[in-house]
Amino acid sequence: MRIALIGPPNCGKSTLFNQVAGYKAETGNFHGTTVTYLESRLRLGGQIVEIVDLPGLYTLEAGSPAEQEVRRYLASHSVDVIVNVLDATRLASGLELTLELLLLGLPLVVALNMMDEAAAQGLEIDLPALSRLLGVPVLSLVASKGRGVRELFLTALRVAQERESPQPALPFAAPAPAISAAAPAGAPFPSTWENTLEQRFRQARAIVAQVLRQGERRVTLRDRLDNLLLHPLYGYLFLFLILAAFFQATYATGKLLELPLLAFFESLSLGLRAWMGGEGLLFHLVDSLVQGIAAGAAIVLPYLVPFLIGLSLLEDIGYLPRVAFLMDGLLHRIGLHGKAIIPFILGYGCNVPAVMATRVLENERDRLVASALAVLVPCAARVTVIFGLVAFYLGPLAALGLYLLNLLIIALTGRLLLRLLPEPTPGLILEMPPFRIPTLRVISQKVWFRVKEFIVEAWPLLIVGSLVLSLLQVLGIERGLNLLLRPLTWSLGLPQATGVPLIFGILRKELTLVMLGQALGSTQFERLLSPGQMLTFTAFVMFYLPCLATLGALKRELGTRRMLQVSALTVLIAWIVAWGIRWMGIFLS
Repeated sequence: MRIALIGPPNCGKSTLFNQVAGYKAETGNFHGTTVTYLESRLRLGGQIVEIVDLPGLYTLEAGSPAEQEVRRYLASHSVDVIVNVLDATRLASGLELTLELLLLGLPLVVALNMMDEAAAQGLEIDLPALSRLLGVPVLSLVASKGRGVRELFLTALRVAQERESPQPALPFAAPAPAISAAAPAGAPFPSTWENTLEQRFRQARAIVAQVLRQGERRVTLRDRLDNLLLHPLYGYLFLFLILAAFFQATYATGKLLELPLLAFFESLSLGLRAWMGGEGLLFHLVDSLVQGIAAGAAIVLPYLVPFLIGLSLLEDIGYLPRVAFLMDGLLHRIGLHGKAIIPFILGYGCNVPAVMATRVLENERDRLVASALAVLVPCAARVTVIFGLVAFYLGPLAALGLYLLNLLIIALTGRLLLRLLPEPTPGLILEMPPFRIPTLRVISQKVWFRVKEFIVEAWPLLIVGSLVLSLLQVLGIERGLNLLLRPLTWSLGLPQATGVPLIFGILRKELTLVMLGQALGSTQFERLLSPGQMLTFTAFVMFYLPCLATLGALKRELGTRRMLQVSALTVLIAWIVAWGIRWMGIFLS
């Protein structure tokens, strides 16, 4: 049995999915596309049920890739019941999609999510009346707190087993035959589907007029917060203060953990040197193994974990969409594509989903520009370098300065690309979710999901990379590779030994800092690099070639030629920025 979750963006559909899947899901691709959906299995009513979280959409008739593929999925897969998730605070707009789904004739259950938010806004919804008008079960849901989840899925199971077709008390035409899987993308529905967009608009509002009553709406603390955080002047001040506090908290936590951990592994390395004599291939391999383990435990995790916790908090509280709104207003004035803001926000976690998020843009030019800009965003892996090198030795304000510089470079690059590829630049239409209190369970699941990815995928690479670098050093190959990259490192005023770490950084950005310590022979970077060299090295790492996983995503989204063009652009930008920082430091010293 298959249950399909369908709903508009920001309705809490994925939160509902994660409540039952627990972040244990498989990602699938629609055939021949890069549009993805999530699948999981759960035991429900004594049987195994498959649940699929389809991309958010407003209508099945539009032409965006995600909306087209949801339509194809319904046409080509056996769906036993649709759970239509709606935001109860935006009932009218959500019902337009519901009215469209009713005409499929498939068993349907409507879940009104965020009912607590609706109550806080003084909205009173008559669920029995709404159920009678739509002819399907309508249930109350607060997915973020797990309220109503069990009842929802048990109802969906019952509706699917009994094959209950919708019986709306509305002037609908009879349900049309099944959608043709061979219908071209963006093709209109069959002519028997008599409710047009304008008709659905009027019907949705007529329904709302019968089932919704607006109680007393008081100005709440959340309203006052929005008045400040979205203010055209104070909003940017609060943005700076919030980001500064975020960086300070990440830096302070990381430094507190890094120092004792580094001391422990340093003493362990000295003990191995005394025991094994400090010579021979075996000692170098064992020592490099310890350094690889130490890199993950003492350099990466102390900064990665608090960064992910802070990012998840800002996301679940609802502040990140407000950041998108503020940054769109600022960057759009200089020609940056407003819709690229959303991939930017994702990019601070990982550039791979940031690149994948560009697929919702309407044309190739928009996807190219958004992808090129998204890979310039410093992901969580680059946080290791920014905090482990710059923040640790030069202070958190220096790290914050690099992030602000990053925003400036992204804006200038966007303006350049838009001049090279001129087209009208649309604005950003963004639904602003209400502020919410994040739950410990959801935050911990999100953080563990990303930390587990590092432990399983990146940490073994750190250890293997450390072993490989040790072999390169013993065999004398490292010197040849550094000579090949000497024109680059020389032009940036960096030590020759920094060449190989930059190569390893293409695999995973965490490797850059780890390999730097091993290449220089110590992680006490303040003794080996000047402040200007730390800034120069970090700035180059922040912009140059994305990691292999991101390159793969670029290739899938844009093709090989465009992927190479974007890669070359990142190297050029990285060199220009790092070179400028180097000479600015020389001039100011």
